[in-house]
Amino acid sequence: MVLPIEAEHQAKRRALRLCQDHLRKVMDVYRRATQLIDAFAEDDRDSLGSLYKDVQKLSDEVDDSKRIVAQELVEIGAILLNREDFLRFTDLTSEIADFCKGIAFRVVQLVERRWSLPSNLKKETANLAGAVFEAFAMLRDVFLMLNYGSPKVLEKAKDVEIAERNVDNMYRKLEINILSSGMKVPTLLLMRDIIQLLEDTADKIEDASDAVRMLAFAI
Repeated sequence: MVLPIEAEHQAKRRALRLCQDHLRKVMDVYRRATQLIDAFAEDDRDSLGSLYKDVQKLSDEVDDSKRIVAQELVEIGAILLNREDFLRFTDLTSEIADFCKGIAFRVVQLVERRWSLPSNLKKETANLAGAVFEAFAMLRDVFLMLNYGSPKVLEKAKDVEIAERNVDNMYRKLEINILSSGMKVPTLLLMRDIIQLLEDTADKIEDASDAVRMLAFAI
C-alpha cells in the first residue's frame, strides 16, 4: 500500500523527470541555433541548411514534449498540488524553442539574399548567442539543484540573474553598433530582430529560473 505522502513524493519525482527531459530538448534546439549563428559568423554556408532543418525538427520535438508533459501532469492528478508550477516552467522553456525558430529563419534569409553586413557585427552576434547559452547552462544547473533543496536552488539562481545582466549589457552595445553601422534598412532590421530574440531568450531563461524557485519551495 502506498501512503498519500509517498504517492505525492513519487508524483513529484515523476514530474521532475518529465520537466528535466523537456528542458534537455529545449537546450538541444538552442544549441543548434547557436551553431547556426556561429556558421553565419564564419561564412560557413554549407552547414547552414542542415542546421536550419535541425532547429525546425527539434522545435517540433519540443512541442510534442510539451504536450506529453501536460498530459502526464493531468494523469498524475490532484495528488500533485503544484502542477501549475511544473506547467509554467514547461511553457516558459517551450517559448525559447519558438524564439530559436525565429532566429534561424532570419539568419538564413540574410544568407540566402546575400545581404552584406560587417563581419565584426556577425562575430558580436555569435558572442551574444554564446552568452545566452551560458545563462541557459546555469538554468539547467538550477533545475538540477531541486534534488538538493531550496537553499541550493536559490543560491544557483543568482548566477542566472548575473548571466542575464551580462546578456543585457552585450545586447545594448550591439544594438547601438548595428544602428550606427550604415547597413541597408532591411539588413539592419533583420539583424536587430535576431539580437532582440536572443535577448528575449535570456529574459525567458530568467523567468524559468524564477519558476524553478517556486518549485523549490514545494518539493
